[in-house]
Amino acid sequence: MNKNNRIIQILGCLLLILLISSCKHKEEEYHSITDKIEAKSKNYHGVSLSSEAHFGDIKMMEITEGEHTFLIPERKSQIKSFKCTECHTTPLKKLKGKDIKKAHWDITIEHANVNTMNCVTCHNSENMDELKSLTGSKIDFNKSYNLCSQCHTTQFEDWKGGAHGKKIGGWAPPRASMTCVNCHNPHKPHFESKWPARFNTQKVKERK
Repeated sequence: MNKNNRIIQILGCLLLILLISSCKHKEEEYHSITDKIEAKSKNYHGVSLSSEAHFGDIKMMEITEGEHTFLIPERKSQIKSFKCTECHTTPLKKLKGKDIKKAHWDITIEHANVNTMNCVTCHNSENMDELKSLTGSKIDFNKSYNLCSQCHTTQFEDWKGGAHGKKIGGWAPPRASMTCVNCHNPHKPHFESKWPARFNTQKVKERK
């Protein structure tokens, strides 16, 4: 055997010894971060946190949208004037007069221009206890997010996945999320700009 082959053989043996010895690590030592995570989580059974501690007096209901199932606040019991048909005993189309907002003089629609949206764009004029889609399908007030999702598709997909909107109790199970109307006024959904709670007047002086 020549000298080069002998050197190669010795190096091979040393490499084999090194590989074998590297597996004989001490306790709490791991080959990679993935090995550590798998070892540490082997007997992990979750935590005892629950979102239910944050519900307070909010009545919740379970919904399933696509592959997502979670809780949302029940809406109809929170609307002071529901059922609408307690006052709206006649369909809007049969009422005389041009002012269909006579009883709701304090509501201003700032959602889209007047050529795009008015009251009956979302409210079912035949049954005021229901909302309606752009194609005329009935939408329950408890699931008004289905109305919003017609135009705000990106936000809706993000909301279903938990990336948009406020979650109750964070990610603690059971998953619970606020809906569109819990954060946005449906008649005026835009959030107004606000100053911080503590306005720094000194900084304003320095900028002048």
